[in-house]
Amino acid sequence: MTFIINGEEQEVAAATLADLLLALDYEGEWLATAVNGELVHREDRGDLRLGEGDRIEILSPMQGG
Repeated sequence: MTFIINGEEQEVAAATLADLLLALDYEGEWLATAVNGELVHREDRGDLRLGEGDRIEILSPMQGG
């Protein structure tokens, strides 16, 4: 399916948000995710079914100072 991920169109085979994160090699406890402007909590990612053209934001903390 085609998604808009962090502002860029990408083709990824994923049915759920959890699948998408695995396909894109995102891991860790500290990710923040939103689909179509709605925050998605970590425990809900496996149940959230994605649709063609969904807008997904994935944020991870950066280290440094």
